[in-house]
Amino acid sequence: MNANMISLILGGGVGSRLYPLTSQRSKPAVPIAGKYRLIDIPISNCLNSGLKRMFVLTQFNSASLNTHVKNTYHFDLFSRGFVDVLAAEQTHDSGEWFQGTADAVRQSMHHLINHDFEYVLILSGDQLYQMDFRELFKNHIEQKADLTIATIPVTERDASAFGILKTDENQVINSFTEKPQGEEIKKWASPVEEKYAAQDKLYLASMGIYLFNKRVLNKLFADNEKAVDFGKEIIPNAIESGYKVTSFAFDNYWTDIGTIRSFFEANIALTDPIPDFNLFDNDRNIFTHPRLLAPSKIYGTFLNRALLAEGCIVHAKKVDRAVIGIRSRIGEGSEITNAIVMGADYYEDIEEIKNPKHGAPIGIGDNCIIENAIIDKNVRIGHDVTIKGSVTLEDGETDTYVIRDGIIVMKKGAYVPSGTQIGDV
Repeated sequence: MNANMISLILGGGVGSRLYPLTSQRSKPAVPIAGKYRLIDIPISNCLNSGLKRMFVLTQFNSASLNTHVKNTYHFDLFSRGFVDVLAAEQTHDSGEWFQGTADAVRQSMHHLINHDFEYVLILSGDQLYQMDFRELFKNHIEQKADLTIATIPVTERDASAFGILKTDENQVINSFTEKPQGEEIKKWASPVEEKYAAQDKLYLASMGIYLFNKRVLNKLFADNEKAVDFGKEIIPNAIESGYKVTSFAFDNYWTDIGTIRSFFEANIALTDPIPDFNLFDNDRNIFTHPRLLAPSKIYGTFLNRALLAEGCIVHAKKVDRAVIGIRSRIGEGSEITNAIVMGADYYEDIEEIKNPKHGAPIGIGDNCIIENAIIDKNVRIGHDVTIKGSVTLEDGETDTYVIRDGIIVMKKGAYVPSGTQIGDV
């Protein structure tokens, strides 16, 4: 399979729903689980499936993503493997940036001319899941499909955010609509397994994972020259044109990291005793940039349901149901509950910590309370600070933080003076 397939990973658009985490980075570059970035998930899925030829298509705030990919994924001299970044660019055929998912792939196809392949796997760069793409490929071949779409059942509430489809008894997709709204959604309910019906997951949603025959993809682009999006245009047109479009039913954990709430819940769920997304797996490793950091150091801290990355110095009183990222520093008496602390990009030396030039050293000071919050990287929090999110809080923004869905998100590099109280205090 590896010899016949190229993987294209879409870097996404502006990522406004994940703001402010995307104010200085693209969605796939957002840190997750303390030590990874979202882009590591699709790349790891490809590597675990034996796929070693990948292009990452980027456009917005892509500098940190480009650096991460370049510094992380290297193959030996005797391998044909690569993970290359394709940034939006002006060409003789197009002077515009990527206008949508299909347009991004169309504009990038000329970079694939020198590669030998028959199939194109298109993935999103901002989803959390573990999939063996060999099973997807096997299904595609057995069905003799022109296009296979990975699908998963969702609830009526969630259906409006996805492409929704219907299939026949042979899993051939005969109708598709992009993000149906209001009463229109009810028309798209499908027969599903009993376990999904019990959860009111009656709608088959596209996961944004597509496997095309190269010939078919090129023909669809040629026949739909102005189409810019797969869900809105290319897929419906493929069905109407008589191509065989099939569903690959995925029966495992998957979540789209599209909002602050979904990002927060996906991270916190990783602290469960047996989480749906398994980071501790011999066969499905999650790869990332290897860092030469010291082991984390903990003093007198009550730890419960916590992920603690490398290089941390934790004096906290309590860390409960929290994700603590690389190089985090947490002072004495502080309590971190139901929160994500992303850590820091670098260490400050002892002199900088004792005599901070920017109000406070990087990290969380003494006797702080952090709850229902996301602390982005390089944030400086003084002593006796309370940051407490709540569903009762209205959405809003200041120079240093944003409130979304009851979660307080401290902006990257923000400074919070000692004694500050933010949120439900």
